Amino acid sequence: MVIMTTTIEGIYENGKITLNELPKNIEKAQVKVVFEEVEKKGETGKRKMGIFKGTITMSDDFDEPLDELKEYME
Repeated sequence: MVIMTTTIEGIYENGKITLNELPKNIEKAQVKVVFEEVEKKGETGKRKMGIFKGTITMSDDFDEPLDELKEYME
């Protein structure tokens, strides 16, 4: 026994299934229906500015030349 499957998408609404396309070369066939629930993501608000203020610090001499590179700076 060879089972051939064809997948066609559609929409289920009010007890009816509307196929996006008709199956080709199929007059009568056994059918399995799988319902996929798609969750809509809630809208994420805009990012708030300054949320990380005060969490990152730099040393006072951050912009000063490094001692390891003095010979290249001459």
